[in-house]
This record gives sequence, C-alpha cells and structure tokens, in this order.
Amino acid sequence: MLQPDYDPQIAAEHAAEIAEKGLTFMGVDVFDSTNFWMLLLRFAFNLLICWVIIQFFYYKKSRRKDYYFTFMLFSVTIFLLLYLLESIPMQIGFALGLFAIFGMIRYRTETVQIREMTYLFVIIGLSVVNGLAMEVPLASVLLANVLFILIIWVLESNQFLKHTSTKIILYEKIALIKPNKYEEMLADLKDRTGLDITKVEVGHIDFLRDTAFLKVYYKADSDEINTIDNVTRFS
Repeated sequence: MLQPDYDPQIAAEHAAEIAEKGLTFMGVDVFDSTNFWMLLLRFAFNLLICWVIIQFFYYKKSRRKDYYFTFMLFSVTIFLLLYLLESIPMQIGFALGLFAIFGMIRYRTETVQIREMTYLFVIIGLSVVNGLAMEVPLASVLLANVLFILIIWVLESNQFLKHTSTKIILYEKIALIKPNKYEEMLADLKDRTGLDITKVEVGHIDFLRDTAFLKVYYKADSDEINTIDNVTRFS
C-alpha cells in the first residue's frame, strides 16, 4: 500500500498561512481581532462622549426623556452605520447626503424646538466624525471630541450666556397695552404672575374680545426649560 508523501515544512507553512488568514465562512472572515477591538473601543468612546453631552448639558435643563432616548439611538445608529460602511469604497457625496438626510428630519407629531434640533445635529456630527475618522490619529479624534464638550459647556454656562425665560400671556386689560401705559402694564403683570419680568412685547390684538397676546421675558428661578411656555393654542 502506497503511503502519501508528507513534508513537515510544507504542512507547517500551510498551518501558518491558515492561522494568519483566520477562520472564514464563504470567503468572509469570521473574526478579526484587530478590527473587533478597534470597533469596540471606538464605539464605547463615541457612546461615552454623546452620553456626557446629553446627560450633563441637554437633559440637565430640558428633562425630556423622549429626546434622551432619540439622541442616544441616533448616536449608536449613525456610528455603527458609518463605521461598518467605511471599509466599502464610497463617494464623499454619499456620506454628506446621508448626513443631510438625518440632519433635516422633521417629526410630524410635534414641532421640534431649535435646541433639540441643535443637539440632534451635534450628536449626528460627533457620530460621523468618530465613525469615519479611521485614518486620523486617535489624539486628533480625542481633541475634536473634547472641543465639542468644551464649546457646549461654555455656551450652556450662565456666566457666558445668561438664560432669559419667556412666556406667552393672553392679556385682557387692553387699555394698558398703549406705549404710555407700559410701566403700569409691567407692574400689573409682575403683581399677578409673581415673575421677575424684565421686558414685555405686545403681539396680536383682538379688539372684538378686548384681549392681546403678550410675550414676557423674565428671570427664572432655575435653568430648567419650560417646554410649553410658547403654547398659544386653546382647546
């Protein structure tokens, strides 16, 4: 019976080649340790940065759990989508188009306020940077994320931009809306609302019902944002 030729050197070379390529399934690598740990590291970093911005800057004032949920999922989705597609050759226009689509989203259930849209834009931008900056040194990516946090912290700080709250009031003392009665109207509003009102603007005037819409500016006791201050629709 013939014995097949066996060359230990050739077998060792084949074993080394298989070990270097790793396990594959239908031509696709099953596990790449370098790519796996890089994905995990960048994902955790991006999630941490977005969480810090949402938790300590947005949610601290707005207390909107629905947007908290939305921002976190946007961060995860955008990052994973762009990170996993980064290895696929694509035009820069595709990336910018994808970014624009998500940046222009409007929710039909309610009007999205400027602050919420701004934070959504920031979260998308951060996730795009962290998901596509594969060739950029990690130090530069870290610096970009830190700059995001620092700028948001400065702009949200009351020492830089003093927050002034506003409220829409339906006012029935229409005789006091005249320019020469401004101080009297201001004193009346302060007495009736108990707010430290600094400025009043007269809006729509209804002479049939002797009412007018006023927009009052006042110093709030806390930095928390009132989400229904500007509601003018009555059921």
